[in-house]
Amino acid sequence: MTRKFLVAGNWKMNGRREMAKSLATAVAAGAPDSCDVAVCAPFPYLVVVSETLAGSAVALGAQDMSEKAEGAVTGEVSAEMLDDCGCAYVILGHSERRALFAESSELVAEKFMRAIAVGLTPILCVGETLDERNAGITEKVVGDQLQAVVDAAGISAFDKAVIAYEPVWAIGTGLTATPEQAQAVHAFLRARLAASDASVAAGTRILYGGSVKADNAAALFAGPDIDGGLIGGASLDADSFLAICQATTK
Repeated sequence: MTRKFLVAGNWKMNGRREMAKSLATAVAAGAPDSCDVAVCAPFPYLVVVSETLAGSAVALGAQDMSEKAEGAVTGEVSAEMLDDCGCAYVILGHSERRALFAESSELVAEKFMRAIAVGLTPILCVGETLDERNAGITEKVVGDQLQAVVDAAGISAFDKAVIAYEPVWAIGTGLTATPEQAQAVHAFLRARLAASDASVAAGTRILYGGSVKADNAAALFAGPDIDGGLIGGASLDADSFLAICQATTK
């Protein structure tokens, strides 16, 4: 069985330096051996979190990056910079980046390829809105988002990537996909990868991200195609996040 992967993965624009340090300290000390864990911090706190996680089994990641390697793009952060800060992972294509900053799947694919080129592991987010789910086009939406990256980067790139299914309607709303709904989309995503390469599909971790909490984590993680979680609000509290990690033992 593939080890579950838990990402304290969307602090969004929350917290301060001391909060970042104390949260990273608690996660590094309490993360169970039963799963792999990463902390994706906001840009200003990457260095302090990297220093705090040093020597632990917990990996560091960022919440976004530029598709550019360098140059006159004031305010952007490159994959090389993230690597220099000690990052192993980077979240790309989060629904808020797509909705609030009009990031297209083509731009996400450029970022994905840039991350791979530098040696970072991209966590590629895909997901549908409530209107799209109600319209019965969930598979088309997430399939198109995934396929844009497969077409640009090639299926072999997913040997070095993670996918996160984040139903937009279940982010910060208190709503959560049922285990059956989540598993169905995860199975679809794996089948879409398998259409290009069955071996890559079998080895790609697909995480669920949408109001995961300690009381629903075990049921969600029981899905055969659900390989862990991209944890949002619950990752802002170390005890809550670690309780979700513990659910991987159930």
